[in-house]
Amino acid sequence: MARLKAEIVGLEAQTEEPNFWSNSQEAALVQKKLSDLREEVNLWEEMKHEIEQLLELVKEAQGDSEIKKDIEKRVEQLQTKYDEEEFRLFLSGEYDKNNAFLTIIAGAGGLDAQDWAEMLLRMYKRYFERKGYEYEVQNISYGEDKGIKEASLEVRGLYSYGFLKGEAGVHRLVRISPYSAQKLRHTSFAAVDVIPHLDKIVRQSVDEIPDEDLRVDTYRSSGPGGQNVNRRETAVRITHIPSGMFVASQGERSQAVNRERALSLLRSRLYMLKIKKRKETLKELKGEDMAIEWGSQIRSYILHPYKMVKDHRTGVEVSDVGAVLDGDIDIFIDEEIKKLKY
Repeated sequence: MARLKAEIVGLEAQTEEPNFWSNSQEAALVQKKLSDLREEVNLWEEMKHEIEQLLELVKEAQGDSEIKKDIEKRVEQLQTKYDEEEFRLFLSGEYDKNNAFLTIIAGAGGLDAQDWAEMLLRMYKRYFERKGYEYEVQNISYGEDKGIKEASLEVRGLYSYGFLKGEAGVHRLVRISPYSAQKLRHTSFAAVDVIPHLDKIVRQSVDEIPDEDLRVDTYRSSGPGGQNVNRRETAVRITHIPSGMFVASQGERSQAVNRERALSLLRSRLYMLKIKKRKETLKELKGEDMAIEWGSQIRSYILHPYKMVKDHRTGVEVSDVGAVLDGDIDIFIDEEIKKLKY
């Protein structure tokens, strides 16, 4: 608690600096982090206060069955809240508190894979809503006839990277293909990539990217079927020429805002590239790179011949596939975090 309060004091000091609002985007990030930390401290202090009240009630109960029932109910509620907060102790990684970038890429499986990627996109959106996370679709590439080829989202919320990092990997779907005239069973793949939002950390090392190292292209953002959703070229695609890495953003109607969002993602990816070169692996941040195909999946979602979702790393199995695809994926995420911790 003392550490959290000290961090709050430091951030509050930043907000009082004369030039704090000179960079509105950075100021907003600091304000959000400050709000999250205050919320976390308040939760623990409220629980402490609740425990003190319950101890007083126990002294007063003296055989009163109604008071005892009230105590039992409040203890149960407090235990649930405590369990939820205690779980955050598992998230002690350097970047676990950060916001996250999540990218979904359709893999082997053609039209079915693109449909599967869109199903995953909906699943994660529902999960974010359940968690109370804010999110924005930064870029989305639609399939020719159905689904999506790729989508990138920025997810904002305390510990969002810590909770999501274990989702990085290949996700496999087995079902009767709705695109097969013979109603054949089909296996589809999609990859999920998760990296932490690192703007504040990487400023000194990759923020100053030489202009000659960047190629910036603008285009019209489009929706399914190629329909233009914006008549002006507000979407931005930035290519980092030395590495060949590229990012895109089309979520805003302002070209300037899309450019800054794309640069933010590029900075985080370039920083991770530096980590990869230094450590030879990204296991701590985003897991091992895997082919988006058979044999490399971390989780299977089976709709035929039976219904089951199985995580191949933890062995967790769930039969209610509908609930999982509607965003109820906490059991998989929680077990993977515990596995990574121990």
